[in-house]
Amino acid sequence: MTSMSRARVARRIAAGAAYGGGGAGLVGAAVIGLVLAEVRLARRQLGNGLSGRVPTADGVYGRAYDIPGEPPLRLAVLGDSTAAGQGVHRAGQTPGALLASGLAAVAERPVELRNVAVTGARSDDLDRQTGLLLSAPGPVPDVCVIMIGANDVTHRMPPAQSVRHLSVAVRRLRTAGAEVVVGTCPDLGTIEPVQQPLRWLARRASRQLAAAQTIGVVAQGGRTVSLGDLLGPEFEANPRELFGPDNYHPSAEGYATAAMAILPTVCAALGLWPEEERPDVSRREGFLPVARAAAEAAAEAGTEVTAAMPAGPRGPWALLKRRRRRRVPEAEPATPSV
Repeated sequence: MTSMSRARVARRIAAGAAYGGGGAGLVGAAVIGLVLAEVRLARRQLGNGLSGRVPTADGVYGRAYDIPGEPPLRLAVLGDSTAAGQGVHRAGQTPGALLASGLAAVAERPVELRNVAVTGARSDDLDRQTGLLLSAPGPVPDVCVIMIGANDVTHRMPPAQSVRHLSVAVRRLRTAGAEVVVGTCPDLGTIEPVQQPLRWLARRASRQLAAAQTIGVVAQGGRTVSLGDLLGPEFEANPRELFGPDNYHPSAEGYATAAMAILPTVCAALGLWPEEERPDVSRREGFLPVARAAAEAAAEAGTEVTAAMPAGPRGPWALLKRRRRRRVPEAEPATPSV
């Protein structure tokens, strides 16, 4: 499928989300049902890692930067098992802890993390997760990271419905005053036990949803980072290293790779990243119609999309960025929040 074709499909799904449609896009429900069956079979064969406890990573990171009288930055994480950190054994290996520790190092300021992500969650659970954050005592998070979409694909949620739930969550968080960064639907075609041709179909469905998610998120004032094949061609090249023991969830190294790609966008959303907010032609960055930017980002992991001009000859435009990544080491244990 060409970039223009992917853009048209993403536009159609996003329009359905905005106006109440619910079509499944070019990859129909029957095909997704086959992908679902294959993924379930793979989980049964390998053990899906869901019986283990997800480490609790909430707390304050970067206490060494504590300045009396200055409150910590507040980071919240929402989404599914990938956001929660399913598959690793230490809190410091979860994406929330990695992002909090990395943000603290860049900002030179402590970061308080709250993770409300739930293993198995789909986009329709974001309403509940968002409510938990916004109803909690204390200030609204400074920045929220959402990682969602894989379970929507494998459980055959219509893409337009999926994007609608995500868009509403982003709008609620932005209206409350939080910056929002969304890691879009990962590439299910990298799940090693899924065989061809279903691997290709899973990849196509994942990218369609990721592109449509980008359009919906950017329209609500959020930023997206394409998770693609969990952020790097090395994921497919070294699946034994970057997948966890279940061959489905990321390993500690896989989560570190994901956090390394998301961190620059989290910092940029808070005005902390030392790069200019303008395109670098040498890295193939630029202003594009939002649907085209979404399609290109879905095809290249680690690509950021954010709103630019409100309108152009073909509708809203977006800035497509390929930020330089920063290595994120395993986080030190957090200090419990007071």
